[in-house]
Amino acid sequence: MINLLEVEKNFLIPHIKKGGVAVDFTMGNGHDTLWLSEAVGEEGKVYAFDIQPQALESSRGLLERENAPKNYTLILDSHSNVKNYVSEKICIGMFNLGFLPGGDKSITTKRDTTMIAIEAAIDLLDADGALLIAVYPGHEEGTIEGNLIDDFLATLDRKQLCACKFKIVNSPTSPFFFLVERR
Repeated sequence: MINLLEVEKNFLIPHIKKGGVAVDFTMGNGHDTLWLSEAVGEEGKVYAFDIQPQALESSRGLLERENAPKNYTLILDSHSNVKNYVSEKICIGMFNLGFLPGGDKSITTKRDTTMIAIEAAIDLLDADGALLIAVYPGHEEGTIEGNLIDDFLATLDRKQLCACKFKIVNSPTSPFFFLVERR
């Protein structure tokens, strides 16, 4: 069976810029942060956000164990506040919505802050940059977030942005993702 979350990063590879700026909007346990850190390299910069101290601790540990380039800033704050920390244009942004794997499942990303963060991410997106937004509809908030994101992305000016949805259509609770590319 296809696991879309295993192939999603392949869609970002053409948008990587060595020395570029990337944002992990939902740090979690740090796996996307690590991937972004290695992708943009020593000269690049990665900002990673999470609201849970456990996520920062876990991510910092992973980055240190894997000897990631020291190009990252881990931020204990909501992704909706990204513009308080990031002023540069970004080549890649990643959202992995839902809850912290291994954490408290009652603490999830929320529709209101997620939509603010996505709009900010689009504003920060550099020419030929891309956002990847992974959605988990297996829980109520995930379903709501997915529907709101779908509706919002459908309104984007297609002369400036291309928005795609990748979903296994005969498995309604499987994770899916959106890819937004700036032209």
